[in-house]
Amino acid sequence: MKVLVAVKRVVDYNVKVRVKADGTGVDLANVKMSMNPFDEIAVEEAVRLKEAGVVTEVIAVSCGVAQCQETLRTAMAIGADRGILVESNEDLQPLAVAKLLKALIDKEQPQLVILGKQAIDDDSNQTGQMVAALAGLPQATFASKVVVADEGGQKRASVTREVDGGLETLSLKLPAVVTTDLRLNEPRYVTLPNIMKAKKKQLDTVKPEDLGVDVKPRLSTVRVVEPAKRSAGVMVPDVATLVQKLKNEAKVI
Repeated sequence: MKVLVAVKRVVDYNVKVRVKADGTGVDLANVKMSMNPFDEIAVEEAVRLKEAGVVTEVIAVSCGVAQCQETLRTAMAIGADRGILVESNEDLQPLAVAKLLKALIDKEQPQLVILGKQAIDDDSNQTGQMVAALAGLPQATFASKVVVADEGGQKRASVTREVDGGLETLSLKLPAVVTTDLRLNEPRYVTLPNIMKAKKKQLDTVKPEDLGVDVKPRLSTVRVVEPAKRSAGVMVPDVATLVQKLKNEAKVI
């Protein structure tokens, strides 16, 4: 059984993001980049399935600039068997990435596709759902538990997902698409020996045109601004003063 895992190179979650002075985007100069945390969870889950004997091969895929090779090497250090980079200098939007992944699904024929539920840079939460729609596959989003087993000779995935009212469990006939939530697992620490082994693993590079996909942006960014700074709170002596301030100053009642 083959698993395809998508990983994205994003600004490290510990970095305070700065907006460019002209408002055209985020300043990425000399900024630490790393794997999207939700994608790291996706890789960890795929590797755990392999360690459990359910999966035979884990393929990590990334779409973007040449530096995404570093992200793929990290995925292979966690335990992915090989990597595929779809190299492009275009601003890859969720639909373009979904089309690229769909093309790779057609080529690799994985039984399971795992993605992080969203990326921490654009927070779109769209790619996984778009991949499932384009590929015509069943999907389970926001997974907090994934179990793959044989049922009557047919492999199925039982996915527990978090919903507003609690937990929901879905049974998916494979192949299928799963997107991961934070509570699914805790990714392992990448050791130096595994980092060295990852350097010797296969990493293939293709272009979007090789896959027959047009990745030109469909959306344009009008302006990027920092969120408004919140003013400090104030202490009030009694409820009457609180009501007066809410009515006359905040004007919310």
